[in-house]
Amino acid sequence: MKGGAPSATTIGLVVTDAALSKAQAKRLAIMADDGLARAVLPAHAPNDGDTIFAAATGAKPGADLTALGHLATQVMARAIARGVHAATALPWAGAQPAWSDRFGG
Repeated sequence: MKGGAPSATTIGLVVTDAALSKAQAKRLAIMADDGLARAVLPAHAPNDGDTIFAAATGAKPGADLTALGHLATQVMARAIARGVHAATALPWAGAQPAWSDRFGG
């Protein structure tokens, strides 16, 4: 690749209506980040800026953080896969083909 090592950054957001403290929201983001690692290979390469954020509305108290984090991991991986499958190539010469162009829709 021109200019050095390949690099790509994935940024994601997980939002819940659970009531979470700042520390719990951080833990949720860390757990959701595992979904990124399941869907993007390689994830967290030295030149990447892969980051997942978490936000909580606080509408529903008493959330089970372990169960919520497990779901966030699965949802993150699925959302990335859906985005890849739905993407189209950029409209200029030399642009990388979309997944569907390479492997069918």
